[in-house]
Amino acid sequence: MSLTEELKQKIYAGADITREEAVALSGEPLDKLSAAANEIREKMCRNRFDMCTIVNGKCGKCSEDCKYCAQSAHYHTDCKETYPLLSTEELLAGARHNREQGVLRYSIVTSGRSLSDKEVEQVCESIREIRSNVDIQICVSFGLLGEEQFRKIKEAGASRVHCNLESSRNYFPEVCTTHSYDEKIAALKAAKAAGLSVCAGGIMGLGETMEDRIDMALTLRELGVKSVPVNLLNPIKGTPYENNTILTNDEFCRIIAIFRFLIPDGAIRLAGGRGLLGDKGEKCFQSGANAAISGDMLTTAGITAATDMELVKKLGYQVQL
Repeated sequence: MSLTEELKQKIYAGADITREEAVALSGEPLDKLSAAANEIREKMCRNRFDMCTIVNGKCGKCSEDCKYCAQSAHYHTDCKETYPLLSTEELLAGARHNREQGVLRYSIVTSGRSLSDKEVEQVCESIREIRSNVDIQICVSFGLLGEEQFRKIKEAGASRVHCNLESSRNYFPEVCTTHSYDEKIAALKAAKAAGLSVCAGGIMGLGETMEDRIDMALTLRELGVKSVPVNLLNPIKGTPYENNTILTNDEFCRIIAIFRFLIPDGAIRLAGGRGLLGDKGEKCFQSGANAAISGDMLTTAGITAATDMELVKKLGYQVQL
């Protein structure tokens, strides 16, 4: 029995694979690894596909120095647009448009280290208005907030909080120096304490190793995260990562497959950078991925919801919460 098959059976028996076993999977034949990951996905998640869209709810002039980000005030990129929180009317219109496309989850994402208390109050009013008028779930990505702020967001009607870890604890200082890994983990724990579900993942292609990726996934597993966005770095001109080599489709599929082995019942979500893949992620959706961020990303073009709906149907998935 191959290692891939052995570890698949271990998962079926209800056990978690170890770090050493996950690292060993990185050397297994990709076709067999992808097929096994897809089988795990079918057994643990059936044909459920979790599709969400995001809106850039507050843009630019971010105080943080994340080396991948076009909106960081530390770098000179082509992203010149800046604006404060979108109005309730604008956010509501976006929610309606996405729901009409069949999208069930709408995420409001804001630039900056965190929203102020005043901004939290403003966006809570927007969330209440959306939930009163549109049958769509609301997710938020508002930075490093505390439990009290998250409770207000939950009471307003949001159901999920997003805060990416980006990479492993070991590699994170190479990515960002203006906030810490522990602050990110504290935000996720505060959101959970407030009764919200959490969404967290990272970016592949920052210069990290496979071990870094696995360590990040293990941290997510320890935190009980079940929604895991996996971004492919889109090197932005003007950022420190502008000359990074873009990962190949096969490299990305291997990462997705290993993440499925590590978090077998999760929503492994293709996120930013998916448009750089020649097949727009189709092979990854057959390698363990069962979720996606559709539509445009924060500062880059994405793949339309209509196109994704066709692909999801082709692959035998069903969009549902």
